[in-house]
Amino acid sequence: MSEIRRLAVFCGSNPGARPEYVQAARSLGKLLCERGIGVVYGGSSVGLMAALADTMLDDLGDIIGVIPRMLVEREVANRALTDLRVVESMHERKALMAELADGFVALPGGIGTLEEFFEIWTWAQLGMHDKPCALLNVAGYFDPLLEFLDRAVEEKFVREVHRKMVIVESDPVALLSRFEAYEPPRVVKWINAGTI
Repeated sequence: MSEIRRLAVFCGSNPGARPEYVQAARSLGKLLCERGIGVVYGGSSVGLMAALADTMLDDLGDIIGVIPRMLVEREVANRALTDLRVVESMHERKALMAELADGFVALPGGIGTLEEFFEIWTWAQLGMHDKPCALLNVAGYFDPLLEFLDRAVEEKFVREVHRKMVIVESDPVALLSRFEAYEPPRVVKWINAGTI
């Protein structure tokens, strides 16, 4: 059983084409506040990141923003946060978010969101952490990605045990229930040919 005190949430710096995306970010933020679960996120005041952060702030939730110095102006750092941490690189951002979080959730987003999620999932695969990783599949956004991951398993580039590490839910309540019941799979903690 996992004790979830704070989640790292990866999500878009754009709001996306559908109102469901913004609504999902707000719903997740509201649910986390109700459950007393904090958030660490990318520190921006635009897009889905803003929807999540604004909801957490409105409901007096615990939220930490982590943003690289080079993105402070470009992503418009969220100055309303009481805990905004400015780091020197994207690597430091991800490392600090991982250190502060008990689990990871990706909402719809672009290349940055996917990169963050895939790196954190890779770290789990390598045994660098044993925290749950999930996709909140809003309006079927991740369906093509999930099909690709299943294809990667079929073609023997991804092991089934690693594919099963990714929790997928369309409902945030169901996602949190799976996080609370999460038991990490036993994985190889070293790299040999054919283990990745």
